[in-house]
This record gives sequence, C-alpha cells and structure tokens, in this order.
Amino acid sequence: MKRQLKNPVFIISASIVFILVILGAFNPSGFGSVATTLFQFTTVNFGWFYLLSVFGFVIFLVALALSKYGKIKIGPPDSEPEYPFFTWIGMLFSAGFGAGLVFWGVAEPMSHFFTTPFSELNAQTEEAARVAMGYAFFHWGVNQWSVFAIVGLLIAYLQFRKNKNGLVSTALEPVLGKKKTVKHTIDSLAVIATVMGVATSLGLGILQMNGGLKAVFDVPNSIWVQLMITGVLLGLYLISSSTGLNKGIKWLSNINLGLCLLLLTFVFIAGPTVFILNSFTLGIGDYISNFVGYSLRLTPYEGGSWLREWTIFYWAWVIAWSPFVGAFVARVSRGRSIRQFIFGVLVVPPAIACFWIATFGGTALNSDLNQGTEIAKAVNNDVTVALFETYQHLPMTEILSLLSILLIATFLITSADSATYILASMTTNGSLTPALPIKIIWGVLMAAIAGVLLVAGGLNALQTASLVSALPFTVVIILFVYAFTKMIRKESVTQSSEH
Repeated sequence: MKRQLKNPVFIISASIVFILVILGAFNPSGFGSVATTLFQFTTVNFGWFYLLSVFGFVIFLVALALSKYGKIKIGPPDSEPEYPFFTWIGMLFSAGFGAGLVFWGVAEPMSHFFTTPFSELNAQTEEAARVAMGYAFFHWGVNQWSVFAIVGLLIAYLQFRKNKNGLVSTALEPVLGKKKTVKHTIDSLAVIATVMGVATSLGLGILQMNGGLKAVFDVPNSIWVQLMITGVLLGLYLISSSTGLNKGIKWLSNINLGLCLLLLTFVFIAGPTVFILNSFTLGIGDYISNFVGYSLRLTPYEGGSWLREWTIFYWAWVIAWSPFVGAFVARVSRGRSIRQFIFGVLVVPPAIACFWIATFGGTALNSDLNQGTEIAKAVNNDVTVALFETYQHLPMTEILSLLSILLIATFLITSADSATYILASMTTNGSLTPALPIKIIWGVLMAAIAGVLLVAGGLNALQTASLVSALPFTVVIILFVYAFTKMIRKESVTQSSEH
C-alpha cells in the first residue's frame, strides 16, 4: 500500500489535478476565462489535426481487420472469449457511452435543427431535420469508436498476448524505449486526460439530472443543487468501487442496460414508430454517403464556430476518454481475434447509438415538425432539459422522467466507478487489484474537478477541460498506431519462421 502511494505517476498526476482543483475553487472566474482562451486556441489552431487523426484511425483499423493480421488472437493462440457476445457488448456500451448518449440523444439533433451545421440551410425545416439526424449519427458513429478501439486493442494485446502490464507507457516502449522519466511523463499525461474526460461526462450528467429534477419536482437549476448531486454521486460510486470489479460494476452495468432497453422500447412504441424507423434508415444512408466529407469538414472560407463546438469538441472528448474506455474495453476483450474485436467495437455500439438517437431525437423532431411543439426552442434556451421536454409530449411523463434520472445516476456511478478502478490501476504500475485508498483519492479528485468546472462556467468549462488535455494525447495515440504496427509485423515474422 505504501509503495503504491509512493508511485511517481500517482504523485505527479494527483498533484497536478489537486492544484487545478484548488485554483478553480479559489478563483473560478479566472479559471473559467483561462479555460475559454485555451478552448479558442486549441480548436482554432488544431481542429485540422483532430479531424485528420481520427479519420486516419478509422482507415488504419479497417485495413488491419481485413489484413492477414486480423486472425491473431488477443491472448494465447488457443484462447476463447472470456465473456459471451451480449455481455461483452453490454460492457462496451456502458463504458463507452456513459451518460453522454442520454444527454445528447435528444439535445444534439434538436440543437442542429435549431442552429443548422450549414449557414445556407434554413433552420427548423424538413431538410434541417434530416441533416440534424445525419450529423448526430456521424458524431456517435465509427469515428468516435475508432479512438477507443486503437487504445483498447494495443493495451489488450500487451496484457493478454505478451503478458505485460496495461500501461500506456508500456505500449509505447517499441517507439520511445524504457527510460523511466519518459514512461512516467506518458502515464501521467494519460491519467490527467482521463480525469478531465471523465469529469466532463460527470459534469454533463449532473447538469442533466438538475434539469430533470427541475422538470419533475421544480427543484431550482442552480450551482448549489449541482454540487449537492455531485456529493451524493461521490458517496454512491465510492461505495460501489469498494466492492470490486465483478460485483459493483457488473451489477450496475446490468441495471444500466435493462433501464436503457426499457426506456428505448417504451419511447419507440409510444412515439412515432414508423417515423423513427424511416428516419433511422435514411440517417444511416446519409451517414454513409457523407462519411468522408463530414470526417474532414472545416470552414476556412466562411468561418463560424459550429464545427469547433461540435465535431472538434467531440473528437477531443473521446480522445480524453480513450485511456479509460480503451483500458476497460481491453479488460473485457480477452480471447477474441483482432478482426472480431475491431468489427465488434466499430459496428455494434455505433449501431445501438444511432438507433437510440433515431428513437429519442426522432420523437422530438417529429413532434416539432408535425405537432407545432417547441422542443428545439426549449433546448436552445437550456440544453439540459432536452430529454424531459420530449417526455412532456409522451404518455407517463413523470415515470419516464424519474426512470431517466435514475438511469443517468446509474450511468454516472458506473462510469465513475470504472474510472476510479482504471485510474488507480494506471497509477500503481498497472496493478489489477489497486489499493482501496488510492481508488478513493481518485474518486474524490474526479468529483472535485467536476464541481470546480461546473462553478467555473458550466458546460463551456467542461468542454474546454477535455479539449486541452486531449491535444497531447492525440500524439500519443498516433504513436500507438506506429508501435502496434511494429509489434504485429514482428509477430507475423516469428509465426511464419515457426511454420
């Protein structure tokens, strides 16, 4: 235990996060304005870098899956998958989406419907609704999951095929060598990126829970309510994390999946079912036909901040999330071939996400287009009420709202619980059983940074935190691709010489 607390990566990363918490707590306005300046700087100057990198990851993964290397097992050559297919997908779904999809499932298509992605497109028209749905599918689709897949694949390959620890620095040894200072720097960077990514999701979920409580119980939408929610969630996920991976997280993942399916089925049947199916099918078509254009779209000739606030923010957020989701995806993917892993991760969770957006976002779009409701306007005024505003036009409004608040809470607890485990593991040399006090320290720091960001500027500050920490980590993932290519070629050479 004492040795784990003296780990340099733990000391460096925990100290940096702690300093940020103190600075934010004592000078929230200064913290917020620095965050805004950094947000502008990274998105204006490096948006192209995020877009090219993520598009490159997709091409690399598809080429790898279709190549001869696709047959290689993540684990010993005779290993079988540790979890059945549906359990595996359930775990991927819980880790990768967290509360994000529940937050943006209605909020995103309605935001694009109200303020369109293209300046020449008229808002709140049938064409705007179609583009809104296609763009929401794009943001939650293959590009997002390619980032998780690369990090997860390399960590899983090292852990289960090469019997090494699952640290980010170990994955980069073929490129950067084994110098301790380099390794500690890389691992600290991964930890800070993860804390910021998870804090962003926690903050978004807390904002949405406050929106839900206002809709159902008329609780005021205020920073004090949000900080109280943060405190309650902290207590709950610390209790969960003390029970270990196979009890707390597994149990909560099952509740998440059950609640998700229940809400999805109800809204699908009670909402405009045929419209949902039609918009889902058309949205997939638009997604496929616009894939390359959207992946590389910037607006150097007309300016505007839409892409910075949406696509570039999303890619940065998933890159910040990727050490955590990647490590978690790796942990549950032992025994699958590289091809199964890539297609499983790149196809199934995005398909579920698109159907979720078509069901919830489609219900809201149909309501505004055909029944004259003003959900888009309400979302434009307060993005956190999107889901609850949609429920106003469905039967059993209050029950749906309460179940959704419960779902957001269980999603946040699962994500935070998994993250405390992964962060503790990353800061104790990749230990699969990190000490409870280290998990508690990370749990408290994550809640504290989420609270500070909420006080410093709500949604904008949350978005900035993930963007800034993601920039250096994008370079790390590009190095991952190079390191993995070197390792896999070596493996192929040794296999062919054995034959």
